Amino acid sequence: MTAWFDKLADPRGRTLAFLMLLPAFTLLALIVVYPIGKLMWNSLFDLRLSGGPGATKFIGLQNYADVLRDKDFWNATRNTVLITLVTVPGSLVIGMGLALLANLPFRRRWPVRLALLLPWALPLSFVGLIFAWFFHTEHGVVNDVLRRAGQEQPTMWLLSPSWAFATVCLTIVWKSSSFMGLMLLAGLQMIPSSLYEAAEVDGASRWQQFWQVTIPALMPSIVVALIFRTIAALQTFDIPYTMTKGGPGNSTQTLAMLIHGTTIDYLDVGYGSTMAVCMFLLSLCVTALYLRRVGSDQ
Repeated sequence: MTAWFDKLADPRGRTLAFLMLLPAFTLLALIVVYPIGKLMWNSLFDLRLSGGPGATKFIGLQNYADVLRDKDFWNATRNTVLITLVTVPGSLVIGMGLALLANLPFRRRWPVRLALLLPWALPLSFVGLIFAWFFHTEHGVVNDVLRRAGQEQPTMWLLSPSWAFATVCLTIVWKSSSFMGLMLLAGLQMIPSSLYEAAEVDGASRWQQFWQVTIPALMPSIVVALIFRTIAALQTFDIPYTMTKGGPGNSTQTLAMLIHGTTIDYLDVGYGSTMAVCMFLLSLCVTALYLRRVGSDQ
């Protein structure tokens, strides 16, 4: 017993380190490990809340086999991946421009930084409703401007599959660019000014300084911002739900929307859990690719 207390009193002891980390491990297990484990466990059952007591039936991997044959699942996955491929690079490019603008050495920069913060602070569903009004066929601002410019027939932005998908992507880029800009602005402020002074002495132009000084020094911030933004894009729900409800047809239905409809509307918890596990694995694979990219740079 005395030896155990001596080990605990030693700041270098493993027992003390374990006890200090135990609360964090416990909290992590409660809010992350247990929900994921419960989700995977539910995916092995035919669990329908509409079936009443005793309707739960263990079916093993049958739900996963059904998911692989489900056209709605693959359509939603395709839409989700396309939204990610369009909006993540778009928000990165625009966010980079906003960050460079907010980092310029002029005296009153707070209005620019406030404008950078406001889109990020707005709720996602509120943004979706605003842009749904902007692109409304009869009463929208966009069609009103086009009508005044001479266009006779209004464009059915949210009633055409291609236009609806484009407007959803545009809305997501507008909303998420401010987040990317804030992340990149923090990285820009960490770059020493001496690097730019040395590059200027060597005769580098502003364009060369951007590619040879700013981008390499900013790369860790870019990768972190891309990780967060990509995971959020794969879980897109609020904006397409409030703008189009997944329509017209299912042209803007994302994987998160399909999971929500399956579990909430149809009360099929087992099948919805299976699709949620698939979305979790997709997010995990994308994150692993990013982390591998970070590890290769070190």
